[in-house]
Amino acid sequence: MSFTSKKYIIKLCVFFASCLVILSVIAIKPPKSFPNDQFDINIPQNSSLTFVSNYLNEKHVISSPFLFKVITVILGGRKGVHAGDYRFNDAQNLIVVASRIVNGDQQLPKIKITIPEGTNVADMAFIFLSKLSNFNAPKFVLLARSDEGYLFPDTYYFLSNTKPEEVIKEMKANFNKKIAGIDQDIKKSTKSLKDIITMASIIEEEARGFEDKKMVSGILWHRINEGMLLQVDPPFYFITGKTGTVTYDDLKVESPYNTYKYKGLPKGPISNPGIESIKAALSPATTDYLFYLTGKDGVMRYSKTYDGHIRNKNIYLD
Repeated sequence: MSFTSKKYIIKLCVFFASCLVILSVIAIKPPKSFPNDQFDINIPQNSSLTFVSNYLNEKHVISSPFLFKVITVILGGRKGVHAGDYRFNDAQNLIVVASRIVNGDQQLPKIKITIPEGTNVADMAFIFLSKLSNFNAPKFVLLARSDEGYLFPDTYYFLSNTKPEEVIKEMKANFNKKIAGIDQDIKKSTKSLKDIITMASIIEEEARGFEDKKMVSGILWHRINEGMLLQVDPPFYFITGKTGTVTYDDLKVESPYNTYKYKGLPKGPISNPGIESIKAALSPATTDYLFYLTGKDGVMRYSKTYDGHIRNKNIYLD
């Protein structure tokens, strides 16, 4: 091959390489038709890379589906694409878009949601729905009912499109994190975790200060040990959904949560207690008291006998 031919081939290669670079740069740049206003796109669960690349091209987010797939594989390896809603406030080049899709960077605002201690699953669903406009509250109740008691009440920050499954997962993880510090005490206890959480859910509704919670815990465990009915009112809200004074008809409701009819703890937790109530249920005060009430002044009074309890009622409630 002559020297002239070699120069020609080199020039040709440089030309094609330059064209390839120019085309790649053009393909990487945001398309001119990229929407001007803020907009969201949704990538469904289990979407293939081919589907996502074509979908983004149709939405004018990228110019080259092929180059998007190449860069996505380079950036993500086997991670693939993350499903969910993605917000775009301005035009972004293909590499940035691919990086966001690979890492699940949705750039949606997180919403602060506080779940008070003692909130049950049904009331949680209402709180989430009031904060997250598209939240599937019925699905949350259906999925979370079996986790009543183990969804830790706290302040959370969720994306506006957060699904019920994601909420439940995070709240359960938070529960496990919160009780990690008392895990050994729970294992050493003669009571099961379910019994501790069930008792804590009652205590959460019956007392406020930690010392009173420990005292109420001691009284209720004492009643169980003595074979007495617990006769506590909080389970009725869980059973009937009604607020206010418990009626005589309520006391006759047939339910394994009705502690006026059945001895021992209710079938399970009636709400989701905070850590103080859990600790009180785990470490009750040692007491001979069998009765308690909260007076109109907000102070708790205790008594060893039913007569003493009636006397406290007449003095502090009437």
